[in-house]
Amino acid sequence: MTRRLKFSMILSILILLLGSFGFIYIKDEASSKIQAESMILNTENENDRQIIPEIKDIIREAQKKVVMVELDDGTVGSGFLFNDRGDIITNAHVVDGAASVKIRTTDAKGYDGQVIGISTETDVALIRVEGLEGIDPLPLSPSLSVEIGDEILALGSPLGFQNTVTTGIISGTDRELHVEPYVYENVYQISAPIAPGNSGGPLIDRKTGHVIGINSARIEQGSIGFSIPISTILPLVNVWSETPMRNLPSIKSFDVSQQIDKNKMLETSDYVISYFIESINFKDFVTAYSLLGSDWQSEMDYDTFRKKYLDITNIRIEKLTTEDKGNEVEVQTSLSITTRENQEEVIKTEEISFLIAYENDQAKIISQEIEK
Repeated sequence: MTRRLKFSMILSILILLLGSFGFIYIKDEASSKIQAESMILNTENENDRQIIPEIKDIIREAQKKVVMVELDDGTVGSGFLFNDRGDIITNAHVVDGAASVKIRTTDAKGYDGQVIGISTETDVALIRVEGLEGIDPLPLSPSLSVEIGDEILALGSPLGFQNTVTTGIISGTDRELHVEPYVYENVYQISAPIAPGNSGGPLIDRKTGHVIGINSARIEQGSIGFSIPISTILPLVNVWSETPMRNLPSIKSFDVSQQIDKNKMLETSDYVISYFIESINFKDFVTAYSLLGSDWQSEMDYDTFRKKYLDITNIRIEKLTTEDKGNEVEVQTSLSITTRENQEEVIKTEEISFLIAYENDQAKIISQEIEK
């Protein structure tokens, strides 16, 4: 065999070996890349699933930052915490003519609020509540791309029923309507039912739990609602928050000493008990304990109160009625209580009467009696 033939054979073998190794390497690299991309995709999908909170959690957290706005003439609107200065965003038509208003939070506490900004062109106003300073506000998403079909939540106090939640979708965008004296431009049309008292409440994106608008108007025919995008009003409220307006149109004072309306007191008592039981179901014992009157708290400290309800897994209200008792309201309930005993769930029904009274303009549960 000649030297040239040997060299050609060796060269051919080397080429075959290098080609085989190259193919195997490229195949392994491609397989690893596909696996890595698949893992990244799966991780992203998993993260997407994780960041969408439960609707109950969204509502629970949002309700703590949504307030009822009360005027001295009996009108009621809604608002929500916009920053940690205690500033509340609401509609201009809610506080029109008022310099001072009463703010009531989800735990039935009452605060005095001062209107520090109001627009005559855009239906928005800002209320400062010193008693709410330092509390984390509702998260806002002014840059979120909103599309028809997106799921939303509308929170507020329609007809005075505090912390009402309705659900729906964005049913239209870039809508325009005229409701004297305001012209609403580029607003969201929503399918979630809203009513008088919802005005000023937040429109919340279902996926993120962030505020995307402020519920402002409705058309009775077909119950169509409209919400101003949060991006539209942020420049105004930011200016008012930094530099409050000194002169407000149609200012009138609010008499904080006015007598509490009996019907409103009955409705508030109903709500306080419902919120008390809801707090226990969520294991939010701090909130539940804060709803007790000072005398009851002096007789039972927080740790004792908490231990009393630790074994309860669920409380359901079967029946609830209220009765005026002069300066107090009696709330009679029939409760289905589920507890865990010896690794088993036990369900029992209890008839409990709660007594509600106002302490420093705040509705409190001053006592309870379990009927035998």
